[in-house]
Amino acid sequence: MMDQDAETIEISDDLLLTDQLFEQLSEAIVIGTLAPGTKLSEPRLAAQYGVSRGPLREAIRRLEERKLVTRAPRQGARVVVPTPGDALELFTIREVLEGLAARHAAENATEAEIEQLRAMLAHHRDALSKPDAMVYWQATANSDFHFMIARIGRNQHLFDLLCGEYYTLFRLYRMQHRIVPGRAQRALAEHERIVEAIADRDAELSEILMRRHIASARIGLIAQANA
Repeated sequence: MMDQDAETIEISDDLLLTDQLFEQLSEAIVIGTLAPGTKLSEPRLAAQYGVSRGPLREAIRRLEERKLVTRAPRQGARVVVPTPGDALELFTIREVLEGLAARHAAENATEAEIEQLRAMLAHHRDALSKPDAMVYWQATANSDFHFMIARIGRNQHLFDLLCGEYYTLFRLYRMQHRIVPGRAQRALAEHERIVEAIADRDAELSEILMRRHIASARIGLIAQANA
């Protein structure tokens, strides 16, 4: 029995470590510490993070599932290299799904949640008003406007798509778009209009504004790629 308990604890520890590694590697890819095309060397990463190869290998497998890492014969695992075509496809999906999430938010958000959205955007505006503010960076799910819209919409399947399977990949492309000159302030203004439509319980307008917001980001990314 004690051996079984010890084995269970070891498995649990490995799963926790895998989760932590997945989050750390995902963030490194999103912010560019692990640049597009970088080869993920298991020995190097194991030494860097001070972990064994087992949990690391599982974390990389999860990154493959989330489309953040690709694997080719004789080339190993590499960080995905985003292309304009990928961006177009992904943002087309986002436009539909996030528009629907905004519609549900207008229908289901509580008054307290609407105030939370307003407080979040007030914090974002303060951050962008600082002289050294370069990008509109929503570092965590708790500070991510799009994550919160999906959560308060109360459609679990839609939430799982937006904030599970596609979430980190969306963040990767959104990070790229934040470096477009002037986009940060425009995005914040668009967010504020969406919140007011949600507060007015105007489901149709909320969806339209969100879809326009995502479409604007998509068009900007494609224009930047083709410049």
